[in-house]
Amino acid sequence: MKPTPTSAAASEAAAAPPVTPAGGSRVVLGAALLGFFLISLDALIVTVALPDIGRSLGGGISGLQWVVDGYALLFAALMLSAGALSDRIGARRAYGGGLVLFALASAACGLAPNLGVLVVARLVQGGAAAVMMPASLALVRQGFPDQARRARAIAVWTVGGAIAVAAGPVLGGALTATVGWRWIFYVNLPAALLALALLTRVPASPRRPARLDPVGQITAVAAMGSLTFGVIEGGDQGFGRPLVVASLLVAVAAAAVFLLAQARGAHPMLPLPLFRSRVVAVSLLVGFMLNAAYYGGVFVFSLYFQEQRGQSALHTGVLFIPMTALVAVVNLASARLAARFGPRVPILAGQLTGTAGLLALLTVGPHTGVWTVAALMVPVGLGGALAVPALTAMLLDAVPADRAGTASAVLNTGRQIGGAIAVAVFGALLAGAGAFAAGMRWSMLVAAAGLAVTAAATLTLPHHRAAAASPRR
Repeated sequence: MKPTPTSAAASEAAAAPPVTPAGGSRVVLGAALLGFFLISLDALIVTVALPDIGRSLGGGISGLQWVVDGYALLFAALMLSAGALSDRIGARRAYGGGLVLFALASAACGLAPNLGVLVVARLVQGGAAAVMMPASLALVRQGFPDQARRARAIAVWTVGGAIAVAAGPVLGGALTATVGWRWIFYVNLPAALLALALLTRVPASPRRPARLDPVGQITAVAAMGSLTFGVIEGGDQGFGRPLVVASLLVAVAAAAVFLLAQARGAHPMLPLPLFRSRVVAVSLLVGFMLNAAYYGGVFVFSLYFQEQRGQSALHTGVLFIPMTALVAVVNLASARLAARFGPRVPILAGQLTGTAGLLALLTVGPHTGVWTVAALMVPVGLGGALAVPALTAMLLDAVPADRAGTASAVLNTGRQIGGAIAVAVFGALLAGAGAFAAGMRWSMLVAAAGLAVTAAATLTLPHHRAAAASPRR
């Protein structure tokens, strides 16, 4: 599922008057939309190509997990600081720098001579995406000062991400099957160049004072990276290995220092008082599990279709179409349901739908038709599409206006971490279960249990949008 709007754009209340000339708004939207499309596309386009990458560059399932998680990890870890960076240097400059870095990293991915270089390039890609994400939305704010026009522009921007999510597996499968897996990265280059060309026609963005939190940022990266490494390598080599144990201990220590820095720092990247609101705390847990179920499921079934059922990369991509194609439509339905019944209804319905789909996937066996499996994955995709828009809206209603950017960045960070941890955990289950089918069932069961728990937590939230506007402190 696509990322949610974050960070710098939502902190625009004190921004300088927009400087985009009349007639330039479409150029701004086009530039921002292309970048958001690329960010969303690269989260999923690689999954269908994993078996081909493994055959080409070597490495077992742990190496392939890093190809996916390298991107998600840096994307999540740098998200909170990226909004402040965009404010400090201006959205256009931040976005342009992120685009250039993203394009260079994409080229390095395509040219990678071995798996290690590919993983490093994916880490750089994720870092660039983190810089681009809040800056792209800030550019939309800059180009559309009128609130009604801005709302329509953000809707278009969001649909661009939904299209990328739907197109990722199909495009990845088609490129891998026809011209090779390296083209799933080369395809980013013309889109990035077009976005940069449009960006040259965008006026300079205003700058605003914004403090960075270096201790928080360093410890956040250390905690997330060590945890991911420990889970991936533990599944591959065993959790008793000294390196794995040391990595997990570093993760715990780094997380403790991070929390201490956020509690005592003058300018924390993650204000802990936000979590005094039950709405914020539950929203973060729900977002984490929705992405864990979705991205973890795509990872597992990409391998299942190709390695267990002998499907080509192209056919595997096509098999994901039922799961991804209706995301944008269901997003709109979520907004209508939230307006009529309050946000809790679509949030709860989405989690229960996803849980039902994951439990249904436990029935998949060696003789289950591949299109039957594709149909059983549909509720997992639709559940997230139904829940996330209402979840985002409720979260933003539950915090003061000057904290909206931080709150949405926290939600998006939590969702990205959910996807990264799910790939690490599910890969460990696949590697350690002895048989792929057993690991796949354990993965679906873990995801279903997690969604069931967060669905129960959702029952503690206010019934109506109006009630959500007053957080419990």
